[in-house]
Amino acid sequence: MKDIAASLVKELREITGMGMMDCKKALLETKGDIQLAVEELRKSAENNSNRKAKRITAEGVIASLSNNNKACMVEINCETDFVARDTLFTNFAQEVVTKLFSKVNLSFDELVEGKIEKERTRLIQELGENIVIRRVAKSNVHSDSVGMYLHSNKKICCIVSFKGEAENIAKDIAMHSAATDPLAINIEDIPKEILDKEREIIQAQSNDNSKPVEVIHKIIEGKMKKYLSEVTLIEQNFVKSPSTKIETLLQENKVQVIELARFEVGEGIELESSNFASEVMSQLKKD
Repeated sequence: MKDIAASLVKELREITGMGMMDCKKALLETKGDIQLAVEELRKSAENNSNRKAKRITAEGVIASLSNNNKACMVEINCETDFVARDTLFTNFAQEVVTKLFSKVNLSFDELVEGKIEKERTRLIQELGENIVIRRVAKSNVHSDSVGMYLHSNKKICCIVSFKGEAENIAKDIAMHSAATDPLAINIEDIPKEILDKEREIIQAQSNDNSKPVEVIHKIIEGKMKKYLSEVTLIEQNFVKSPSTKIETLLQENKVQVIELARFEVGEGIELESSNFASEVMSQLKKD
């Protein structure tokens, strides 16, 4: 068969979502048999997906949804920021988070199977990059209210779950947390190994034989207190009003933070350090 009717190529593209040239090639190879062509394209997509699976995916977006006391977010990665901005990619991210939002008890494995996995494989073929659904987070099921903030670049998102009605401050607390990236809500939530490591570093920095032991001890405790005020949410100064501690803000509104989840695209993956958090901080101070 020397050529394929444009209408047949269009029909195959609508069925599979693959590129026009890929569809035409598949139809030529199967002598115009559209069912065989569908099978060939799916095999090709799966092979490409397997070959690209080891590529580093440090770019991408975070898609999120919220409503009253319920919120969720999903990080979906790709290889380049160019693909992260592609409509096909962002639409896929929205499809995934919509499925996640629709079912409270949906597990990660259940989320990424079936239709979602087929769509992911198809996108790998069409966009030419590895695509990974990396992680998901939901608000606490026992929360009375939820604050969610997604930065305009869709690369930082934070969900904060509250006990009590926190409508007046929920989004501000989420935005604050997105900017400051606290290690924990309360001091007692910080793992002992992290505290021990920080104390060890501070002690090494504070060694000074010319000062009495008790003075050095006070210096170390002062630095530890400052460190805890910077990495613990309720101990932090509220970015929009630095004279007010988060703990005071919560007490004034008679609410309690029971859970906090923060995603930043690519964190934990080797890539150049980003300036996303400082962007959020600047935005928060403007609002």
